[in-house]
Amino acid sequence: MPLRHHSLVAWQRADDLFIHLHQLTLKSFPALERFELGGQLRRAAYSVPANIVEGFARRYRRARLHFLNIAESSLAEVGYCLHVARRLGYLSDTEYSALEIRIKQVGAPLSGLVRAAHLLPVAAAAAGAVVGGAIVALLFQISR
Repeated sequence: MPLRHHSLVAWQRADDLFIHLHQLTLKSFPALERFELGGQLRRAAYSVPANIVEGFARRYRRARLHFLNIAESSLAEVGYCLHVARRLGYLSDTEYSALEIRIKQVGAPLSGLVRAAHLLPVAAAAAGAVVGGAIVALLFQISR
């Protein structure tokens, strides 16, 4: 049985981005930067899908939101690391632009998960009201 996070587009794209950036930093960055900026970039990129996984392993909305917010923050850090890499000449403008697009492709569904987690209690309360109302109506009919 696949894990719940495997079906999430945000997790799939974040996972792909991490693998891509891991390979890129080891192959294309100068030797010194493989352990400095490259290491920081790999850690930040790893943190995005890892925190999505951890968030979806949590039972409570507040905990889920906490980890999804960390994932969003880590994605912003990835963006900054790539900005620095471009300014230092480790990435061409074309490579940087392509990676910016990939970051946005992770960020959009990730933001959707955060919005959905914020709305969860409202949706659950509305569903409870419908179910509760149906039970009250059924009990009323039985008692007549």
